[in-house]
Amino acid sequence: MNEEELERIRNGQYKDRGMVKWRAFASMPERYIGLTKVLDNQLKVEQPLLFADQVEQINQTLAEAIHNQKEVYLTYYKQGHCITETGRIEHINIHKVCFYFIDEVFELRNEMPLSALIDLRFK
Repeated sequence: MNEEELERIRNGQYKDRGMVKWRAFASMPERYIGLTKVLDNQLKVEQPLLFADQVEQINQTLAEAIHNQKEVYLTYYKQGHCITETGRIEHINIHKVCFYFIDEVFELRNEMPLSALIDLRFK
């Protein structure tokens, strides 16, 4: 029971056949949120390190994907998770060390740092 309900009972505004209702799961939403955070933290992984040949393969695939406007599978690291999306590489900005891709689902332009890129394959 929270403070508002107690205040209503004291003021006589809360009438339910003279009985106070028992709410067994009143505190459960907070626990579900906490459990979700714990499980999410357990699923987090460290960013994989790439070998020189993997970086070279990604660079070649990036160049070909931009030149031919081909669809690619992007695997990138974000906040402890490896995420794979399908999209088209639009542009590489060497000054900001990032690239822009258009995702297949919503066709939105996304900016991503090159350091987050883990794998790049043609669709």
